[in-house]
Amino acid sequence: MALLRRDEWEDLVDDIDWTPTYVDDTALFPDWLAGTGKVPRDAWGAWEVSYKVSYPDYVAIQREKEAGVYAVKAALGRSSVFPKLAEGWKTIAKAHFGAVALVEYMGMLGELRMARFGLAAAWRNTATLGALDEIRHTQVQLAVAHQLLAEDPQFDWAHKAFHTNDWVVVAARAVLDGMIAGANVVDLALQLPFTLETGFTNLQFVALAADALDVGDVNFANMISSIQTDEARHAQQGGPTLEILLEHDPERAQWAVDKTFWLSARLFAAITGPAMDYYTPLEHRRQSYRAFMEEWIVGQFMRSLADYGLRKPWYWNEFLEGLDIWHHSLHLGTWFWRQTLWWRPPAGVSRAERAWLAERYPRWEDLYGPLWDVIIANVNANRMETTFPETLPWLCNTCHLPITTYSQSPYDGRWQVRTYPLDYGRSTYHFCSKPCRQIWWQDKDLFGVKTVTERLVDGEIQPPDMAGVVAWMGLTPDVMGDDGDAYRWAEEYR
Repeated sequence: MALLRRDEWEDLVDDIDWTPTYVDDTALFPDWLAGTGKVPRDAWGAWEVSYKVSYPDYVAIQREKEAGVYAVKAALGRSSVFPKLAEGWKTIAKAHFGAVALVEYMGMLGELRMARFGLAAAWRNTATLGALDEIRHTQVQLAVAHQLLAEDPQFDWAHKAFHTNDWVVVAARAVLDGMIAGANVVDLALQLPFTLETGFTNLQFVALAADALDVGDVNFANMISSIQTDEARHAQQGGPTLEILLEHDPERAQWAVDKTFWLSARLFAAITGPAMDYYTPLEHRRQSYRAFMEEWIVGQFMRSLADYGLRKPWYWNEFLEGLDIWHHSLHLGTWFWRQTLWWRPPAGVSRAERAWLAERYPRWEDLYGPLWDVIIANVNANRMETTFPETLPWLCNTCHLPITTYSQSPYDGRWQVRTYPLDYGRSTYHFCSKPCRQIWWQDKDLFGVKTVTERLVDGEIQPPDMAGVVAWMGLTPDVMGDDGDAYRWAEEYR
């Protein structure tokens, strides 16, 4: 084989399979894990990715990437770059590490499931390398975050966050467990590498790398760029899986993509939206979150869905309306409940920042200006106790994010928060939207985790007040969130 050109042996070694003799195929690939469903078993033989790599080549490429990342990390570790970065960018880094580093580890577990139960040999080979990618992504992000512990103890939450009951982490776990741990590998391929990674995380990493370079955080930019090059390769597992499923069971394919798209959009509205429109220093904001989503998600990703023959999701208009509202509401909520975060969220509402927001979101001043004006008045009057919560908000039973959906009252024309309830069994469940309610109803076995607020009401959190909540979430005074700018932004309103 060493005497052959690569293109002469590549297809052969990528598709080595066997016929089991000790057990039958259904025992080797049980449907509850493999998920072939209505697809004939032999149809999976057509599964193929366009970008292939042999293991020796993979190791050589990854070695070069690792050398580049750790060389930059070592060089910048001896410099004084990080302390000079804007507080808003430090906030983005802390939120990213805590919310993403161990999600990569969850992604590794998903890749290993596909490496074992993937219904084609080529798929299993691709997923094996994907698992190596994901464990590398976990390790490199934890290594960079660990280096920053000397600067700020909040970076400890890069590793700690997913071992706590913090509400942000509970929301991420609730969605990702249903997307990864509770899914068969066919649905998993559509949900993780295709929708979440290709549609959202891959694009976010591109934007994060560019923003990091703009603000001067070369270490973070180098790390994210190195990760993104892996994501673009192993994310291709979703495409061939989708093609085969669409041929035999198109409605199942449509549902898997639709529900994952919605839940991913909700999570990104909580993390990426505030980072782009509030945390990023004004002079470094390339575009608004809505413009970013319209370009990369509404434009490019949705075109790729159409190319596969998928319809727009049934909630499309509601998603588009949410681009103007969701992340602003979630930012206001996370800032108000800042004690429950492992980062320090800047309010991002100085006069100049409000002008920037109003220019890009024409309804911003009408919806959010009056609320922030109340907070500003209380800060300037030194009534700080009124800027902190006394209890928890009600959380959505599907995405586990605060219910902040604005709706216009038919009686007085004012905007108010709306919930979408559902009676089931002996309980009433509450949702932030009709899509979250529909997803829960159809996949309630995957999204049956109690929210943090329900745990408080049920007496699982003691004492049942904010001090008890913060302690239950694992937050201590040295890492508990507060305003990222020490409230200096309110002074110009005096």
